[in-house]
Order: sequence, then structure tokens, then C-alpha cells
Amino acid sequence: MSIKSIKKRDGRVVAFDQRKISTALLKAFDAAFQPDMAETADRLAAKVTSILEVEGVELPEVEHVQDLVELVLMEEDYPETAKAYILYRSERARARALGERLKKIYEDITWRPAKSSGREWENADIHNDTAMGSLLKYGSESAKAYFQAYVLRPEFAAAHAAGDIHIHSLDFYTFATSCSQIDILKLFHNGFSGALGHLREPSDIAAYSALTCIALQSNQNDQHGGQSIANFDYGMAEGVGKTFVRCYRENLARALELELDDARADDSVKSLSAKIVMDNHLTPSLEGDRDYLTLERAVLMARYGICEERAVLLQSFAHLRAEAETDRATYQAMEALLRNLNIVESRGGGQVPFSSLNYGMDTSPEGRMAVRNLLLATQAGLGDRETPVFPAQIFRVKEGINFDPGEPNYDLFQLACRCSAERLFPNFVFQDAPFNLPYYKPGHPETEIATMGCGIRVISNIHDPSREIPFQRGNLSSTSVNLPRLAIEAHGDLGAFYTGLDRMLDLCVAQLLERFEIQGRRLARNFPFLMGQGIWLDSEYLKPDDEVREALKHGTLSIGFVGLAEALVALVGKHHGERAESQALGLEIISHMQARTDAESEKRKLNFTLLGTPSAGPTCRFAELDQERYGILPGITDRAYYTDSFHIPIYFPISARKKIELEAPYHALTNGGHISYVELDGDPSQNPEAFEELIRCMKESGIGYGSINCAADRNSVCDESVCGSRGHAELAQP
Repeated sequence: MSIKSIKKRDGRVVAFDQRKISTALLKAFDAAFQPDMAETADRLAAKVTSILEVEGVELPEVEHVQDLVELVLMEEDYPETAKAYILYRSERARARALGERLKKIYEDITWRPAKSSGREWENADIHNDTAMGSLLKYGSESAKAYFQAYVLRPEFAAAHAAGDIHIHSLDFYTFATSCSQIDILKLFHNGFSGALGHLREPSDIAAYSALTCIALQSNQNDQHGGQSIANFDYGMAEGVGKTFVRCYRENLARALELELDDARADDSVKSLSAKIVMDNHLTPSLEGDRDYLTLERAVLMARYGICEERAVLLQSFAHLRAEAETDRATYQAMEALLRNLNIVESRGGGQVPFSSLNYGMDTSPEGRMAVRNLLLATQAGLGDRETPVFPAQIFRVKEGINFDPGEPNYDLFQLACRCSAERLFPNFVFQDAPFNLPYYKPGHPETEIATMGCGIRVISNIHDPSREIPFQRGNLSSTSVNLPRLAIEAHGDLGAFYTGLDRMLDLCVAQLLERFEIQGRRLARNFPFLMGQGIWLDSEYLKPDDEVREALKHGTLSIGFVGLAEALVALVGKHHGERAESQALGLEIISHMQARTDAESEKRKLNFTLLGTPSAGPTCRFAELDQERYGILPGITDRAYYTDSFHIPIYFPISARKKIELEAPYHALTNGGHISYVELDGDPSQNPEAFEELIRCMKESGIGYGSINCAADRNSVCDESVCGSRGHAELAQP
């Protein structure tokens, strides 16, 4: 019988055309490097048609026809062509599967609210239901699907899809690195370039605040994680100082005009100030620079024929008014910074920048004024007194600087505690922690520990041990291990657990190296702000078409982990908050992982680190996948999430001090980042002394980075990004 129609995979019936079989065969011959096979292709196509006619199937299906093509190629002794055809079919099958998967995802994005579909879990700072939020999600899901199908090695893609590991920010796999710590002073000196023009070095605190937001917004577009200002207090101090100089000169001119009837007082002050700057390199300052005031006073006395006492009064008036005006301008600038960082969007208008600020150790009057006003503005809240979600703020705690009464910034530490008790920020990073202090060199702010709000930590540098600093460095990528699954599969056998863990560590190392190779082949011009403006260490030496590989070696490749608590329950029946033996085993497991990352660093001269994964995304995803695989296992898979990193489960009743004591040793083992928090049932703003005591307890216990939450911070959002919107390692779950 003659074949007239054929059934497509989607059910459509179309006219049968033997020429399409010939075309497919010819492509297969070409792929097998067998040219000039048109006649053979036509002959074989006719043979396929004959077989179909003999079979007598009235409506053959496409898959059956393709099976016959393979059979005919093998019968006719064209094995290489058959192989090429099989590969072609496989590729087309993958493409169809990709298309079907994306179609379902696009339908979900298009027609269902983000909250009902679970999309709100992935990035808490994306406006998922807006046009740009949805468009970003289209791109994100397309990229993930493509990378899993065509870029990742099959074993990496399979492990991620199955939930053995979680490759963070998979949608940016070939495009970007994760996060960076910005040296704002270096960036501002001599100005920097934006998308369409050059921005001059800022001249007052309002401009410093505005350009800080622009820098964070611009850098966000070059990376998939967070952007942190590593030296916010030192950076803003320059802006405060410039504002004070302007206000002082204006007020001195005002006093001269009113008191001494000098109609040209503005010009007079500018000229005398400029001469002192030129000849002596001195300017007015908040602390009242004696040398400057002495020189200025002598000029005033000579020019206006006044006594020293009157000159002092004029200067005192100018200083007091200037200090008050500068303080007011600084508060307004910090208030604007908070508002901008919660409103200004990046990445095509769908996402506010992941932003973090580190501060607390600048003891200059200018730096102190900036920090005090930032804290006061944070405490006041946004326009309707909402708590600012961004920036994540991190207060550095250091003995001799701000930790004890009588130290120069102790008042700021107290204010930080009061602010955090009411507004959840700042968090606290501890410079004196045993694993932070060795890097610190007094008088060198670049050696002060800095962190992303989520806890990402970058300090050691095996690529260049002479520059073990947080500034201008960051994390390149992170991949997290599903510890509970390994423990469940081990069935209580520790040997089997460690065998499985080592297998996952092997996989993570190989995958991170693959991703680094892709990142390293990118060109400087692919990162117009991060590399083009010298944000990243050594990027200032790169030309636009240079590969970024050598510069990226200053960054970290992090292996993270989720669910130590549930893994311990699976292995020995109790988690580390319940039994001392479990705590010992937990420390042994994380020490084992740390030893592996340290060994990889030595072997490859790349900064492999161990990360206490601070993202809620994989905690929810791993738990959901394991519930499907193993069912509900009490204490393990019986909740909608696993516990973050090494934390004591949030639902377990434990005192704040005991929780701090048990989690502190893990901070020393997780050099890629960590955070511990305690959650209080009451309102901590009503007991600031107790709040400060908990922070002091964290410091004395060896915590590296800590936070105190309260019930107001309850949030069911699971955040896909390693650098999450709150900066807390584990948000209270429903």
C-alpha cells in the first residue's frame, strides 16, 4: 500500500514526504564526513518507504520511521552514518524535551502568581509579578535549562537535577561571578565611569551617598550575587570632611560679612583658605585642626585688624554652625542612601541590588558621624517607618576600638545594638575571632575583616599570600552538598557516609573547576564595571580583550553544605543540639570537609573554601526532593526545609547562649563564610542591655559573624541567591 500520511510526535497528521527522509540521511552522511552521497540517500530513503509499505501500517509514526532509517543504515553497512544519525536523533530529543519543559515553565510564569507557583522563593528582592520580573524569570529558566542540557557535564547536570548537589545561580553559569567587596575609596578617587559617561570624584556627603548607590547598582549587573562596600565608614568620612570644609568656609564668610561688613567675604575666605592649603596642605576639620586654625587666625587678624579673641570667636561660630550643618547633611545623605537602595533597581528594572555595608572601626570624627547617622536613619525606618531590607549592614567589633566602655567607638557599638534590636540590622562581625585576627594589621583598613550580608567570607589568598585582604575580592561560585541525603543513604554506616561524602566532594571540586574555566575565559570587556572600573583586584591591568583568569584567581571557589542537623539525626538519631556525641560527630564531618577544601587549595593554588551555606533555596529544594524519594522520616524529612549549614534547628528549644556555644566551633571550620543567629521571642528593643550581652557572648565564644532575630523577621521566603535579601543565614520558617 502507498504511504500517504505520517503522524507527528505532537499528534498532528501531515502528508508523507520521502524527500524529508533523503534530506535527513544526507545530513547524516555529511556529519560522518561522507560527501557526495545524494544518490545513496535517495536510494536508502526509497528502501525505508518500501519497508513501510510492506508493513502495511496506514498511519506510521515519526519515531518508527526513524527507527527504520537506523536499521537500513546498519544493513547497508554504514555504521558511522548510523552513529551520526543516532546522535542527531538524541540531540533533537533533548531539544524537544527542553522545549516542552520551558513551555510548562513559561505557562507557569505567565499565568500564575509568583506566590502560588513558588517563584517568590528563589529571589526575595525580585518583583516576580511585574513585567520585568517575569521577563527576567523567562531568561533565567531558559538559561538554566540550556546549561543543564548542553553546557554542564552530564554527571554535574544529573547530580544537580536529582538534588545531590545544588549549583548556586545556575542561570548565570557562563556569564558572571558571584560577589565582590568594593573598595569605595579607590573607586571614588578621580571618579569612575558609568554606562554612558564619567562621574567626577564626589565633592560632598550627598554625592558620596548617591555615587555609592550607583556603584552598587552598576556592579550588580556584572555579577549574580551581592555587592558589599568593604570600607563604608572610611569612604564616607571623606565625604563628611569635604562637606564640613564647605560649610565652615560658608559660615566664616557669613560671620565676616555680618560682623566686619566685608561684602566680598566669600572671595576673601576662599583666597585665604586656598593659600593655607597650597602652602601648608591643611584644611578645616571636624576635630578642629589647631595648625590650620592658628594660620587662619593670623591671616584674619592681619587682614581685618582684629584682636585674637575676636578672631577666635569668629572661627568658633563658623565651626559650630558647620558641624551642625554637616551633621544634618550627613543624616539626609544616609537617609537617601537607605531609600535609594530599597527603590533603585538593576538588571533591567526587576531587582534591587544585593547590597551590604561594612563599618565600625574608623575612629575619625568624620567616620563616626557617618556611621552614627546611618544607624539613626536605619532606626527611624523608611517613609512609613518600614524596616529597610537593604543594605545588609555589618558592624565590625574590635577590642580597643568599640567593644568596651571608654573605647573611642563604644558609643557607636551601643547604638548599633539598639538599632539592631529594633531594625534587625546591623549584624556583627568579630575582628578578634581567632581566624580573623591573624590577618589584621592596625592602621591598614584593607586588612579588616569584611563580609557579605549573607556571610560570604574572603580573606586568605593562596594565589597571592602578600594580599590576604577582603578588599577587591569575592566569591566566584558556590556549590552545596545535600548532607541529609548522604546520611539517609548510609543507613547509619559512618563508613558508607564518608564514602558518599568524598564522592560528592570529588564531584563539587570538578564542577567548580569546570565553572572556573568558563569564567576564566571571559574577557575584561564582559565585565564593564567589575573589571573596567578596577573593582576586582588586578583588573586595572587588564585590557578589554584580555582574559580575566589571572585576576579571578584572587577569588574563592566554595563548597557549601545544607542540613548537618538532619544528617546527624539520620546517622545517630539526635542532632548536635540534643547530644554531645552528635556535636562531636558534626565537628568531625565538617572538619573532614574543611581538610578537603584546604588540600584542594594547596594542590591547585586556587582558593577553595568551605561555606556554611546561607541560602534558603537549596534547604527547601533538597527537602522537597528527599520527601518525594524517601517519604516522611521523623526529624529528617518531616518539614518543608532542611536546616541551614551547621545551625541548630530553629524549632529546637535551646537557650541563646547554648546555641552560640554549640555553633561557634563551626565558624573556625568554614573559612568560606558563616553566620550564626539567635532568635528571640520577645521584643529585644525593650532590653538593650540583654541584647548587647548576647553580642558580647558571640564575640567571647569565637563566633565570626552573628545576628539576632526576633519574631518580626519571620519570612517564608526561600532565597535562591547565596547573598540573600536579609543577610540572615536562616529565616524563621512557617
